[in-house]
Amino acid sequence: MTQLKDTETGSLLGSGTGRLHLLVIAAILLGTGAIILPNGLARMGLATAAMTLGMLYLGVMILENHRSRNRRDVFETVAKFIEKDSAPGFVTAPDGEIKAQNLAAQSQFGNVYSGTLAGKLVDRFANPSGIIYRLQSRAEATGSAREDIVTRKEHVRLSVHDMGNDGFVWRVETIADRQIGRSGGEQAGLPMVMIGRTGAVLFMNDAARELIGMRAKSLDQLFTQLPVTPGAIMEISTADGVRNALIAETDAGVGRRALYFLPAPETSSQSRQWQVFHDLPVPMIKVAPDGSVLSFNRMASGLIGIGLSEGVHLSSLMEGLGRSISDWLADTLAGRLIQKSEFLRLTRSDREVFVQVTLNRVTEEGEPSLIAVLNDATELKSLEAQFVQSQKMQAIGQLAGGVAHDFNNLLTAISGHCDLLLLRHDQGDPDYSDLVQINQNANRAAALVGQLLAFSRKQTLRPETLDMRDTLADLTHLLNRLVGEKITLTLSHDPVLEPIRADKRQLEQVLMNLVVNARDAMPAGGEIRIETECAKLTAPMTRDQVTLQAGKYVILRVSDDGTGIASDKLQKVFEPFFTTKRTGEGTGLGLSTAYGIVKQTGGFIFVDSTLGVGTCFTLYFPVLEATEVPEAAPVLPPKVKNARHGDGVILLVEDEAPVRAFASRALRMRGYTVLEADSAEAALQTLEDESLNIDVFVTDVVMPGMDGPSWVREALKVRPDTRVVFVSGYAEDSFGEAQMQIPNSVFLPKPFSLNDLTETVHNQFH
Repeated sequence: MTQLKDTETGSLLGSGTGRLHLLVIAAILLGTGAIILPNGLARMGLATAAMTLGMLYLGVMILENHRSRNRRDVFETVAKFIEKDSAPGFVTAPDGEIKAQNLAAQSQFGNVYSGTLAGKLVDRFANPSGIIYRLQSRAEATGSAREDIVTRKEHVRLSVHDMGNDGFVWRVETIADRQIGRSGGEQAGLPMVMIGRTGAVLFMNDAARELIGMRAKSLDQLFTQLPVTPGAIMEISTADGVRNALIAETDAGVGRRALYFLPAPETSSQSRQWQVFHDLPVPMIKVAPDGSVLSFNRMASGLIGIGLSEGVHLSSLMEGLGRSISDWLADTLAGRLIQKSEFLRLTRSDREVFVQVTLNRVTEEGEPSLIAVLNDATELKSLEAQFVQSQKMQAIGQLAGGVAHDFNNLLTAISGHCDLLLLRHDQGDPDYSDLVQINQNANRAAALVGQLLAFSRKQTLRPETLDMRDTLADLTHLLNRLVGEKITLTLSHDPVLEPIRADKRQLEQVLMNLVVNARDAMPAGGEIRIETECAKLTAPMTRDQVTLQAGKYVILRVSDDGTGIASDKLQKVFEPFFTTKRTGEGTGLGLSTAYGIVKQTGGFIFVDSTLGVGTCFTLYFPVLEATEVPEAAPVLPPKVKNARHGDGVILLVEDEAPVRAFASRALRMRGYTVLEADSAEAALQTLEDESLNIDVFVTDVVMPGMDGPSWVREALKVRPDTRVVFVSGYAEDSFGEAQMQIPNSVFLPKPFSLNDLTETVHNQFH
């Protein structure tokens, strides 16, 4: 009969006993004071307080007794429900203490009440506390949880149901050893070996020892050929010689796996043994030559779903082979198939599931058929998709960064020489307008290259402390002009919005890109909503293959009521040059630019979209903590009015000849003496002349051979007071640590104009 612990009421009231004692003591003290004090008014006040505490004590006792009875009723109801269950059942408190157990539990685990569920199961599992904690956590999240555990002695299914704040209901079910064919009224267990992470044999059951005829210690003693292929017929070494067996595998947890040796289905005498497959913990389907399902076991039904039934064609259950499933089955039957295993996607509509399917040919009563062994490969395919996406984005980023670097060199030469030509032409010259056009288009190309650098996260950022409300307020007028008259722009701010650290100019670029995309998605008009809020994540949040750590975030949402994005295109929207717009309507760089800027800022960007409903982009920016001291803005020296470019010697090191030619001419025009070098090695060779007095090094960062920071550090050992100007087509952050270690150095990104170069050099002199 089901028992309930007599200490239940006491344990429920235990948490409040200390407080109740304090109330009683306080009431007694106040009552004693009321008797002793001579002052009538004080005595009345103390007496009133004592009575109040006494009433409060009685009220708390009534509430606690009522709560105790309710909770006891819940436990008794659950205990009666599991009383006649054939499997051991327990009712536990949230801390694991056993409150009730049924008759089966008393029979298997003893009638003694003591301790927790982990203590009851310590003889069955190596680490019962970890298993119980894992299942209990899942039950708290989903309501229930279940796990099949393979031990040295038996197979146990441990399941749990959440009772809310009252506790949990546990069921410990022993799964009988898998059976093979009956003989003489007796059943023998299916041969099984337990394999560890390193391939060592941890355990062999009696049936496996009888089959093998010895105690094997490793896989190479069991199999004539490795690796082991689940679902395939393999040769195993036994005391009587080599035998064939169909190998089935199941995960046993903690890095272990259980291998089962099934009779190799080669002759018609094996047909009766198909029944053994129904209880095997590996999904299996028996398939006719035409592809129709003949039979299946319980695990296959759970994996594939309600669509699996006898007579259904295999092609209606799974897809993604790349050719017809009928041809695949025909090749397997004819023995023409080299690779027996294929990864397919199930057609079930409730969730996405991938399976690894291995086909084996069998003959029953002279008729051929196939056995399909299935393994759930959903997690494997998910990891593969994450890896492929990560590799693709990284490769595209490297390509974009490399292309941008080379283009910046070309654009520096084009715009630089254009600046030189403009100095020799005035506005009345007929060639002046053509030169202006060249200059303007070079600047547009530089902006496009900047977007490529943004995606590859190699553009130069100038972070500062920002209030998102101020940034949006400054940008509202421009955004209203961008969306036009048919679209309404709505802004909604959290009244308490904490600061973030970002590049204001780049953040404005992100907002404009998102608003323009939202506008283009609503050609007939609509509403664009920009919302900000401050939120705190109490636990890490995983989404779209990234994990946001716990902490405070400023969340920015840009949503529209447009056409939406198809689910198959949703994962590609951040890739460069991917666009759903028609040719000529977009470059496909807007969202990739936003992605790069947000990621380089340390934030996250996600997209949700439904066709015909709209799209919402959500951005997370870490809040600037109070302990973080923002970098002080560099104190620029006061500008000297009409400052003159005086004499000075500059060593110009640049491997791109057109860029070097432009920079050299520009600096000489300002009165500087320029020494040129096409490599770091040539620059160091020039500096071997100790009589040369060099004032400023102007050097490219990325060059063949020794790079810019390396040769500059070498040169500064003998010329420590020389100032440095680094130029590069990459971002300053890509070598920021190297530059920070070099004193008196500044950075000038490519492409730069004639004035940019000369003013930067001039500032280094002053």
